[in-house]
Amino acid sequence: MTLFARDAFPQEPLDDFSFSLKTTDGMARRGEIKTAWGSIQTPVFMPVGTAASVKAMMPQSVASTGAEIILSNTYHLMLRPGAERVARLGGVRKMMGWHKPLLTDSGGFQVMSLGALRKIDEDGVTFKSHLDGSSHRLNPEISTDIQHKLDATITMAFDECTPYPATHEVAADSMRLSMRWAKRSRDAFIARKGYGQFGIVQGSVFEDLRRESVEKLSELDFEGYAIGGLAVGEGQEAMFDTLDFTTPMMMPDKPRYLMGVGKPSDLVGAVARGVDMFDCVLPTRSGRTGQAFTRRGSVNIKNARHKDDERPLDEQCHCPACSHYSRAYLHHLFKADEVQGLMLLTWHNLQYYQDLMAGMREAISNHEFAKFVDAFEAQQAAGDIEPI
Repeated sequence: MTLFARDAFPQEPLDDFSFSLKTTDGMARRGEIKTAWGSIQTPVFMPVGTAASVKAMMPQSVASTGAEIILSNTYHLMLRPGAERVARLGGVRKMMGWHKPLLTDSGGFQVMSLGALRKIDEDGVTFKSHLDGSSHRLNPEISTDIQHKLDATITMAFDECTPYPATHEVAADSMRLSMRWAKRSRDAFIARKGYGQFGIVQGSVFEDLRRESVEKLSELDFEGYAIGGLAVGEGQEAMFDTLDFTTPMMMPDKPRYLMGVGKPSDLVGAVARGVDMFDCVLPTRSGRTGQAFTRRGSVNIKNARHKDDERPLDEQCHCPACSHYSRAYLHHLFKADEVQGLMLLTWHNLQYYQDLMAGMREAISNHEFAKFVDAFEAQQAAGDIEPI
């Protein structure tokens, strides 16, 4: 019987929700999150399955990379196929055949990105669907209820993602609205064995606002805390500067999740600053467009220099793309518009990200994280080697 057979779907929660910090190396943390549907080793990267599907991948393939949790999106699933239908089908995990933990974001980021199609008030947000222009409403209670119907193992508090750049006044008003919404989200959350809810720290790049946000959220005793409002255009240096003063403020005995990040160097730099969890569409989106991430930096497989190259993408990678196929063949697949090409590159990118996280976990456990960072940076700086 395989892990993902329909009749093997777990019926009873496995554990209470908990986080244990196993060791630290500088600010870098090695931990474990226990949930109803399995344990998660941290630091962890969560592949994004926006509409209950990690694009170009089967759930079994995602799991084979070492992924222990994926992310889906409240906004997209409420519009299609609808939260009630997903609930009737047993939740996102059962509907899509994913037998491990699932995190859902609250829809706040997607609503923010709608711009003129949304209207914010104290209660919540009214917005128009990007699919058909129909009008919809999200607020803390509705978002939390939808995530419950989706059977999210980790539910996110509903917030306003502050755009960048923002003045201190604008960022303060936005953060305080999110803190009021966080209290309402917490009140609406239905506690269940092995399930948790995360609050989201806001405040843009302002230290005093981030501190105020952390203090208000800590009073609500969420099971974990996310760092929102970054990776929205501020650049890596400003993001790292913000993490430098934000993560030390956060509760050390709860998981820390940096939302929507990012490039491999972002992950390494954020782990060095005390972050435990990440998600980003970059590895899957890039795989579908011909960009591969490797231990020697990124590779555009569409480039003509690969057309006769018999080497694998990454000699140290054990994904199907690297184990069975040459760069020349992958180049051919993209030039011929064959769907197998984007599937193989997506698989490779997810494998690379999971290998990167596993390498960081091992380095932290061995108190060799600084050595790991030096080796990572040296390999990335060396760049992809031209064929001889």
